[in-house]
Amino acid sequence: MKQGQIIRSFRQLTREALDPDQPIVTLFSGGLDSSYLLLRLKAAGFSDIHAVSVDIGEDESSEHKQRIADELGVRLHIIDGRQAFIDEFVRPAIAAQAVYLDTHPVSSTLSRPLIARLAVELAQQLGATAVVHTANRSQNTLRRLNGALALLGFAGHYGSPYDLDPVDREQKILELKEVGLDQMSERIVSGDSNLWCREFESGILDDPEDHAVPEHMYRWSAARPGLTAESLEVRFHEGVPVALDGVQLPLRELVAELNTRVGAYGLGRYSGLEHLDNGEKVLEIREMPAAWLLLRTYRHLETATLEAETMREKMHLEQLWVREALEGRWYGELRLALQSFIDTCAVRVTGTVRWQLTVGGAETRSIVADDPRYLRDREAWEEHSILAESAAYLTV
Repeated sequence: MKQGQIIRSFRQLTREALDPDQPIVTLFSGGLDSSYLLLRLKAAGFSDIHAVSVDIGEDESSEHKQRIADELGVRLHIIDGRQAFIDEFVRPAIAAQAVYLDTHPVSSTLSRPLIARLAVELAQQLGATAVVHTANRSQNTLRRLNGALALLGFAGHYGSPYDLDPVDREQKILELKEVGLDQMSERIVSGDSNLWCREFESGILDDPEDHAVPEHMYRWSAARPGLTAESLEVRFHEGVPVALDGVQLPLRELVAELNTRVGAYGLGRYSGLEHLDNGEKVLEIREMPAAWLLLRTYRHLETATLEAETMREKMHLEQLWVREALEGRWYGELRLALQSFIDTCAVRVTGTVRWQLTVGGAETRSIVADDPRYLRDREAWEEHSILAESAAYLTV
């Protein structure tokens, strides 16, 4: 795609650059940046603005988003992407052990390509000339969305005006207040949430050398006094979690239940640094109880069912998978090729792991593979192995 089609500043959202009477699609979360973008587009004279919000289990309510859209006079499209997110993005991420540099499971890396795809589909239906989002250059979302939009082959303009034209937070709050939207001043961090993860960054969490998340911001892993130890059994079939405690569940329901049950023990909190496009690092805080348990369960069953050499190669390729997804190349050929290898390995990963959960920790109590490579009686194996080797020697 031509460089001129990438939007990087508010100066490009003008009558000279885009036809204000043609439909334009914006990604809308209901937060400060996306609300301010709608305000600027209205002020620039755009008359057919379509704010698209993809529901992947975020904290912001649809009613909140609708109020902002109504106040600004734009059309809101809420697209239910929850099932697609779980099936097409979370499922392969579990099999890929998608953990960034052994620090934290990836999250927005999984959601951004889906959001981009659904936005492009809507833009094509509307005949929109542009898909605009609000990521800035201190957010990895910038290259993930732009990368996905490019690989999806969107023919119009796309990108974020905040890339080259950041706007001071207080200025955005002030201008939104002037049109009756005064609830934005309450935000003390930037949040991103979905069925797989709740994430916090920026604001009071900007400084890696001095940060603490207020306890009230956690939901799944908030402290619950009086908990006793709990046994929990997870079953996988061909690399996909399918049951809890012997009860078959769709993956989406299984993830939701684990987030609350595992989170109750204070498990699944992460803090870590991620690199930006030029190598600088930024702090990100997450709570991901279901991911915490499912990734560990998968690794146990994988180790029980795959050959050691296959495991070694897969563990090497996992970080290539993470890199490609992280850098905005979810729809690229290398990530897709890696997924083929990972899915081939996943076919063997069938079995059950029983955990004992306690406050702040978890231990396995049983690892059962349907087609295991492990020994259950070492002495019997040694005796059989020696006898077999002796018989072969005598035959020679």
